[in-house]
Amino acid sequence: MKEMKYSASRRNWLRMMAALGAGAVSQFIPDGVRQAMAASKLVVGAIYVGAKDDFGYNQSQAEAAAALRKLPGVRVVEEERVPETIAVQKTMEAMVNEDGAGMVFATSFGYFSPYVLKVAQEYPSVDFSHCGGLWKPGMPKNAGSFFGYIDECVYLNGMAAAYASKSKKLGFVAAKPIPQVLRNINAFLLGARSVNPACTVSVIFTGDWSLPVKEAEASNSLVDQGVDVLTCHVDSPKVVIETAERRGIYCCGYHVNQAVLAPKGYLTGAEWNWETPYTILVNNAMAGKPMINFLRGGLKEGFVRTSPFGPAVSAKAKQHSLAVKARMMAGDFVIFKGPLLDNSGKTVIPAGVVQAQRDEVLESMNYLVDGVIGHV
Repeated sequence: MKEMKYSASRRNWLRMMAALGAGAVSQFIPDGVRQAMAASKLVVGAIYVGAKDDFGYNQSQAEAAAALRKLPGVRVVEEERVPETIAVQKTMEAMVNEDGAGMVFATSFGYFSPYVLKVAQEYPSVDFSHCGGLWKPGMPKNAGSFFGYIDECVYLNGMAAAYASKSKKLGFVAAKPIPQVLRNINAFLLGARSVNPACTVSVIFTGDWSLPVKEAEASNSLVDQGVDVLTCHVDSPKVVIETAERRGIYCCGYHVNQAVLAPKGYLTGAEWNWETPYTILVNNAMAGKPMINFLRGGLKEGFVRTSPFGPAVSAKAKQHSLAVKARMMAGDFVIFKGPLLDNSGKTVIPAGVVQAQRDEVLESMNYLVDGVIGHV
């Protein structure tokens, strides 16, 4: 027995000890788990690929972990700057064996396969929640994935960008062409084209989540090409947002609110509210319920939110955006529907076909829509 998970039902432990004898059980319990039992807490681990104060993705996750500390009976342990390598496997194992973690949030995309899946098999009584992975039947039942339909907010970003743009050339700095990133790029273009069909989005992929020099080079290159609104999907939008402000163009934020970095040009942003899924999953674990293997939500469910409008957003743009947002909140708006072509001219969604937010086919998106200038 490699480990035991301390849940809300401490009585289970007492029954086991009564049946087997305290001495027999004690030798199998890691020190960290024993400490957690004594403290009557569920220990929750949170692992980040970057810095917790990155003005971006990792900060949004860390803010949710901080919110967990306010829950009674919860203790949080964290580790930042953990790469998407075997290092994260070792970190998860340490959190279980040394800290007594009964639940671990592994927050970066590359943590899921093989690392989360492997550790979940090794520690079947610990819950492992991954951000963005696609859990499927046959995978460990104590593993699961959560994510937010932030493409709703990115679509609204595209609308604001189209209203603000004079050149109708929008720019997108992206890390990797994975489905979640492609979905955001496409939503940004579709939102813009709902306002002005002449809009295009030029995308540059940097190759990794945090490459500040390449992000700066990509941002400046896009501006030099005539782009007058920039946005991004990288771990820390700080470089992109500051470059846009310095170059005198508009920008839309991502992950958290970056308005303070661009007081003149910040239009709005797409933000995570990870506190919602974190709280759902932790409360579920403390109640001793089975792991939620697939958890998703958008604006309606409070998993994502929009940044406040900046001073450059017109009254007309606000009114239009808020009307569409209201439809999203009501569950009455579809972003991806046919007929839809990719940027090579191939039909990716036939006429009459609707792919609503919870359609899992969107989680395997591998194309850029017509109007996006770039390659997967």
